[in-house]
Amino acid sequence: MTPKNVSSTNPGPKLNAKSEPKGPPKSFLRKHSLGLGALGVVVTLIIAYTRADPATHLGSFFGNAIADWTGVLVTVLMTKHLYEKGSAESRDPKGKWKSPTLEFLREHSLSVFLVITWACWAFVFSRMEANSRWGQVVGNLVSEWTQILGLVWMTKILMEVGSKESSR
Repeated sequence: MTPKNVSSTNPGPKLNAKSEPKGPPKSFLRKHSLGLGALGVVVTLIIAYTRADPATHLGSFFGNAIADWTGVLVTVLMTKHLYEKGSAESRDPKGKWKSPTLEFLREHSLSVFLVITWACWAFVFSRMEANSRWGQVVGNLVSEWTQILGLVWMTKILMEVGSKESSR
């Protein structure tokens, strides 16, 4: 049975080889709206946190949300450009590099990036007063990076029934 107001003779937009609808080229804002939106949330939270009292519930929320949304931003941007061989969440790199060391670093570039930046956050946090205004935020960033890295590594060996990625 065909729903009302839907033509059964129109199969929908024709798709090209990349399975994208034909039409005018997408703008920079349209192509990168998810990353830009997440960046906008992070910037808004930072501004809100600098004006809030971190001892209040709202201030504490802003500080924690900075780390959470920075994790979202990193996940969106880094999974787009970096790889993790064996992870259902990561796409496969194209081609192969001649140097085995460089190929290994490329195949695991997401883990390499996350480990290096986690170490930087952990170092910065170790030099801060843990309960200071920004110490709490940086501590939350260390925690967020640990979660992202753990998730990346877990997706290499574990699965979840019903998940699109686990069926790969």
